[in-house]
Order: sequence, then C-alpha cells, then structure tokens
Amino acid sequence: MTDSQVTPSFRLAYVPGVTPTKWVRIWNERLPDVPLTLVAVTPGESFALLREGGADAGFVRLPVDGTDLSAIPLYTETTVVVIPKDHVIAAVDEVTAEDLADEVLLHPLDDTLPWETLPGRPANERPATTADAIELVAAGIGVLAVPQSLARLHHRKDLTYRPLTEAPESRVALSWPEDATTDLVEDFIGIVRGRTVNSSRGRSQTSAGGPGADQTKRKSPDKGAAKRKPTAGKAGKQTAGKPAGKSGKSARGGSGGGPKNAKNAKSPKRGKPRR
Repeated sequence: MTDSQVTPSFRLAYVPGVTPTKWVRIWNERLPDVPLTLVAVTPGESFALLREGGADAGFVRLPVDGTDLSAIPLYTETTVVVIPKDHVIAAVDEVTAEDLADEVLLHPLDDTLPWETLPGRPANERPATTADAIELVAAGIGVLAVPQSLARLHHRKDLTYRPLTEAPESRVALSWPEDATTDLVEDFIGIVRGRTVNSSRGRSQTSAGGPGADQTKRKSPDKGAAKRKPTAGKAGKQTAGKPAGKSGKSARGGSGGGPKNAKNAKSPKRGKPRR
C-alpha cells in the first residue's frame, strides 16, 4: 500500500482533567472520513509524546516545555482544595492560602500548579501521583490543592472541595510540533478556535469541496460573462445595421431588416444606395 492509499487519521492526546468530547464531536461531524483517536497521557509525558510523533496534537498544561512546540492557550482553571466532607473548611464557601497555615498540604510529583511558595505545612513525603494524594486526603493525612477538573476527575463520596484564592492557576492549551503543522492539525485548530465550517480561515471548506469552494467556482463564469457583455452588444449592433450579403437580397426578404432599415443604417464604409 502506497502513502497515497493510506487512510488519513488524527491522533489527539489529552492530559487528565481535560474533556475533549465537544471538539471530538465537531470533528466527527465535519470530517467523518478521518477517524480521530484519543490518547490519554500524563502531564509529564505529554510533550515527549508530541515530539516523538505519538500524537498529532494534544491538550496539555502550560507552560510548554521547549520552543519546538506550538501552543494555543485555551482556558484557565479555578484552583480548589480537596478536603474530607467532615473537615472544618467544608463549612465555608472559599478558602485562602492563610486558612491552610495549619494544614498538611500534599504536593504530588505530578502537580500541575506553578507554586512559588507552598502554603500550609509540608508532608513527610511527596505522593507519586495526584490519585495517590487523593487517597491520602481520604485517609485524613492532609489536604490537596489541584485544578478543579482534577478534583472532579477524582471525585469521591467522602470528599469535597472548595475554591482556593490567592493560589496559582493551571492553564490548558492545545499544542503540536511546530514543524508538523499538517492540514489536519489546521482543521483541528479551527475547531478549537470555534470557526464555523464556512469560515474563510477553515482549510477543509476549499480542499474538501465545501461551500466556500462551490461559491468560488460559480463566481468565475459570472465575471467572464460580465466582461463579454460590452463586446457582444457592440457586435450585435453592427450586425443589425448592416445588410447581409453584397446584393442585399437578405435585407429585402428578411422579416426584420427590410429596405427601409438598410437605408437608414449608419455605416462608414457603405457606398451609394442602389436605384
């Protein structure tokens, strides 16, 4: 099978907490012949996966690691603190960093928040993952600050969370290798940016025979016809005023071009009328 016969596909990576359902649905509606495959990846592995070609693009958490990857920031998440439901903090609507001064704040190795100084008291060890930290919170060993999407992802009936003010926030972005900005990547960028199928910046509308391409094809004949109108009109006028043939027999026998019309027609090259 040659490269031209290979069925195109698109691989989309995403880190925990990101829900790409909406964008995948739009992709399937606009490009039903190009299957999209989701690739779950940890935040620490996301950039290496893109560089190695394991995905065409991916939803990652900023900052982007290196200058060889392009990124479009999408949104910023609210930071929350995860606590047991019977914790005293559960009685308030939001928490400040100062409210955590006496709390053991767990700091997992895969933490996505760019802390400068951690509030609260440090734990004896750093949990390996956010999921491990959630288990420790449920055991009453400490509390955990995470983006809200991760708190929802690791939801448990015995835990809850509250917004944490004065804390760093996590930003989600769409990223891809800069030297691999393919047509399919451009298509997905358009979907993420909210462009419609008729957008002038959407690639698929012309390459895939979309509405934009049809309109372009219809305009060409109209322009050509408009240019030909003056020439056609001039030629028609000369033909109507000049008798057909040298003898003028057609003018005498025609229904719309009798002798009277031929006599009144203006032509710089006409000789004297016959008697």
